[in-house]
Amino acid sequence: MPTDAGFDLEQLSASQQEALQQYADVTGQEIKDAIPLLERSQWNVQIAIAKFFDGEGPDLVAEAQAAHDSIPRTDARHETLHDTLLDADLQPLPTSRRPRTELAPRVVPPGPVIYRSPFLVTILFAPFQMGYKIFAGIFRSLFYFLSFLPRSLRPRFVTTSIGKGLRQTSGRRVTLPKETAQRFRHDFEEEYGAHGLPFFEGGHAQALDAAKNDLKFLLTILISPEHDDTESFVRNTLLSPEVVNFINDPANNIIVWGGNVLDSEAYQVAKEYSCLKYPFSCLVCLTPKEGSARMGIVKRLAGPMSPESYVAGLQNTITKHAPDLNGVREERAVQAMSRNLRSQQDSAYERSLALDRERARQKKEAAAAAAAAEKRAREEAETAARLQEQRQKWKEWRATTIAPEPDAQEKDAVRLALNMPASSGVGRVIRRFTGTTTLEELYAFVECYELLQQESREKGPERPMGYKHQYRFRIASVMPKEAFEPSEATTIGEKMGRGGSLVVEDIVPEDEEDD
Repeated sequence: MPTDAGFDLEQLSASQQEALQQYADVTGQEIKDAIPLLERSQWNVQIAIAKFFDGEGPDLVAEAQAAHDSIPRTDARHETLHDTLLDADLQPLPTSRRPRTELAPRVVPPGPVIYRSPFLVTILFAPFQMGYKIFAGIFRSLFYFLSFLPRSLRPRFVTTSIGKGLRQTSGRRVTLPKETAQRFRHDFEEEYGAHGLPFFEGGHAQALDAAKNDLKFLLTILISPEHDDTESFVRNTLLSPEVVNFINDPANNIIVWGGNVLDSEAYQVAKEYSCLKYPFSCLVCLTPKEGSARMGIVKRLAGPMSPESYVAGLQNTITKHAPDLNGVREERAVQAMSRNLRSQQDSAYERSLALDRERARQKKEAAAAAAAAEKRAREEAETAARLQEQRQKWKEWRATTIAPEPDAQEKDAVRLALNMPASSGVGRVIRRFTGTTTLEELYAFVECYELLQQESREKGPERPMGYKHQYRFRIASVMPKEAFEPSEATTIGEKMGRGGSLVVEDIVPEDEEDD
């Protein structure tokens, strides 16, 4: 059925007629003006509505074609290899070179931000918030019912709001990049069934970083469900055995990231990567010749194509740029080996240094132990010498206090025979003591016997202060065997009577026995 402008609606497909109907219901534009705008928008209703309300910008495709057609052509020229080399030698070298590949931007979508008001402010504004919710609910219900009215009866603000809503939202909730990737993979499997494409489970920025760090190719696939060629491209080309096997081949080092342009992140990727035609695929990799950390777009694949053409485009690009990535990979391996070697050398040096420190510590501890032992031995020797000196002074003092031997005519005299120890070399000593002589004085007599034999009996030194003498021998009777302690309360007369025979036995003091 031809229109007033000469357009035949029967020549349009069912999807184009449906798009025209949706566009006319929202904008109310005449069909003669709507069809050319839809054709310029590739029959995308959202793009056409956006152009109608915001104004139609320049056609990038038409401008690019016009610029290509306007390039001045030169006449054909026949020259030999010698002429070419000569001209190259005569021409000056360029001072700077522009990158041969387009820079691959790193797209980081903003995450959902939740603002929480202070608790006091929330309490104060609770009545206003409740009233706003009630008013918004009533207005939303009214707006919903008015949207079903014909355009002639519908208020203009409703039509304008519908157009803005179609331009600003796609009806999909904004989520985190990882959740968006999971949702895309789930929707893709529900729509096209099980597949063998290893979609990256993360955001596009994470996939780009992974390709950069692992020196791999990043294949970005953007699809638009509203595009007519999307389903045929996915089923016949993207999911074909040739393409799936090529992508899964480990030798190709491909990371696949897919996105739906209805999602916020995929829409931003399409905008940053200048996607003008769907379905869209691009190959990104590191370009070391143009920068050690520069990621470039090395291949674009837009629009429907056969699996052979798709694989050929990817294969040619990978074959061209794989040697550069292999060179960087080898360079990184050499650097990693150098770092490991330096780490091993540093570890060996640290171990050697720790061993030297341990040896020095042990040597220092041994020297300190030897010095402490020497000091302790010196102190013990000094203590022993001081003790011996005090012992000698005590013996000299005690020898002057021992009573002389009584006369033989004294009636209470006690005659004792003392068998001195073999170590003294004295032998048997016979001496008389008074009956009141204590056992302690008898011990003192045995202790000071050698001094008592000296002719000089002058008064010796005074008694050493703080010294307590210990006898290193023991006096005991022969028959019966009984040991006597050096007591100042017990006398010889009480123990021996008129006389007796005693034995002097050497003993070791407790302190020396412990040593």
